[in-house]
Amino acid sequence: MSSVDSQQRVLSGMRPTGKLHLGHYHGVLKNWVKLQHEYECFFFVADWHALTTDYEDTSGIEQSVWDMVIDWLAAGVNPGSSTMFIQSRVPEHAELHLLLSMITPLGWLERIPTYKDQQEKLREKDLATYGFLGYPLLQSADILMYRAGKVPVGADQVSHVEITREVARRFNHIYGREPGFEEQAEGAIVKMGKKNAKLYRNLKKRYQEAGDLEALETARALLKEQQNISLGDRERLYGYIEGGGKVILPEPQPLLTPESKMPGLDGQKMSKSYNNYIGLREDQDSVAQKIRTMQTDPQRVRRTDPGEPEKCPVWGMHKIYSDADTQEWVQAGCRSAGIGCLECKKPLIDAIIEEQRPLHERAREYEGNPDLVRSIIDEGCEQARDAARDTLEEVRAAMGLNYR
Repeated sequence: MSSVDSQQRVLSGMRPTGKLHLGHYHGVLKNWVKLQHEYECFFFVADWHALTTDYEDTSGIEQSVWDMVIDWLAAGVNPGSSTMFIQSRVPEHAELHLLLSMITPLGWLERIPTYKDQQEKLREKDLATYGFLGYPLLQSADILMYRAGKVPVGADQVSHVEITREVARRFNHIYGREPGFEEQAEGAIVKMGKKNAKLYRNLKKRYQEAGDLEALETARALLKEQQNISLGDRERLYGYIEGGGKVILPEPQPLLTPESKMPGLDGQKMSKSYNNYIGLREDQDSVAQKIRTMQTDPQRVRRTDPGEPEKCPVWGMHKIYSDADTQEWVQAGCRSAGIGCLECKKPLIDAIIEEQRPLHERAREYEGNPDLVRSIIDEGCEQARDAARDTLEEVRAAMGLNYR
């Protein structure tokens, strides 16, 4: 087993949908920028996932990939602090997906909430394909490939992490119980020394008999500190305390991200499909025009009519971009008709343009140097493939497929 600290690894990806908007920035990218300084992060372009719903027209995928990568870089995702790569450039994802498909019950895929929801929403598309049914398993392969212990997701995506945990658990149960597993595990406990061995057995008993999760975490920390057992023994003892086999594919945990509070121009969630978005790198004049023409409180017909900020989409943006004094000015001025809607929008326009200024500057550097962007991705793909090969070597060995 390689010396991967799963709890320090994060995996996240995005489908290539082209240039991103402020909803992506506030909902995902700012979080990525923070995480890259706290964990070992793998961020990938999920181009194979784009095929699950848009397989009939692939003409725009390539441009969308590069537009999106430039947006990542412009937002502050740093190739020196994270690994950025393209899913299809790491073919090991496909192999792991295939191997996991051999042990994954069909019912697990059919019961995922988003499966039927997406079929209903995208009724105009033919989604009666294995690729669409199996995309949650491809997501599982994406995560398990890097033995990522944490996956940043919104509440609506937790089910995808849960099936990944189930697949990992099933894989470890089937293939982790090597011949003589218990004897090897007991031998490894002895190597820890009397004091640590006694503590480990006590923690194991507390977890297995009482379901004490704190005991499980303490035991994992104890094993991590051991210098006189091999990495293989450590992985056996990780599995032994849980009553299973050797942990080959660690179970990931969802890292819940705050729901994006970035509203669209109409007050709904910002989305390209609603055409209510402001692009991450949109032209300043266009930003100003979009904000000026935003709908406001429908009850405020004339300038002299008092308004209600809570009923106005503009207020939703003020809550993100304006400081306390400005928000107080908006609340008082709107309710008393002391300010007009265009006045109310002016500080918002200024704040958005100011936020985008450094993004534009960084993006120009990359747009003018496409070879630099490609070299960043080339290097990231190589780093990702190295990690992926390590995992597949373990998986093949466990499944008895590591022969030449």
